[in-house]
Amino acid sequence: MKCDKKAMLLYAVTDRAWVGKQSLYEQVESALKGGVTCVQLREKELDEESFLKEAMEISALCKQYGVPFFVNDNVEIAIKCHADGIHVGQEDMEAAQVRQRVGDDMIIGVSVHSVKEALEAIKNGADCLGLGAVFSTSTKTDVDLLPREILRDICAAVDIPVVAIGGINKSNISELAGTGIDGVALVSAIFAADDIESECRELRKLSEDMVNA
Repeated sequence: MKCDKKAMLLYAVTDRAWVGKQSLYEQVESALKGGVTCVQLREKELDEESFLKEAMEISALCKQYGVPFFVNDNVEIAIKCHADGIHVGQEDMEAAQVRQRVGDDMIIGVSVHSVKEALEAIKNGADCLGLGAVFSTSTKTDVDLLPREILRDICAAVDIPVVAIGGINKSNISELAGTGIDGVALVSAIFAADDIESECRELRKLSEDMVNA
């Protein structure tokens, strides 16, 4: 399975820090109703059993909406819940090892920070790339910002879908126009919103404008 560039347009990455008024499942459904094109389930604290149960439920939800479902980092969970994709960072299992585990059908996304890392990831079987952090972010405080020119160089060097991540919100999406990215991955800009559905509608329009600029 190859990754469709259109699936990268508005990529929602979950974070249960904002679970409260709605459950995570309800938050994801609101995001899907608002037009997100991809969902990544990221869980750092849950035990395996709870993570798998949640992954199965959200995977089924994404299928209802015809949107690809990714699991962050956890290859075992991705396999067990029949996720469409798995996303790994530079410190996680290499893409080549992931491909051996998941087979040919699952999409593999890899976080990269340079042209060299991007080309290496593709050589090892990556189907899409995450680039960041493009702006300062409260989600990850230990990352270096990726300069615009490196963002542009990576996009020019690869022929697979590329999504930018890190500190992206309504006020700065337009600054990414002209870099060549296929979309934006958002965490707090989606899940910290009071009205996730209407926020996603607005973010979707801004992302479309940015990509087509």
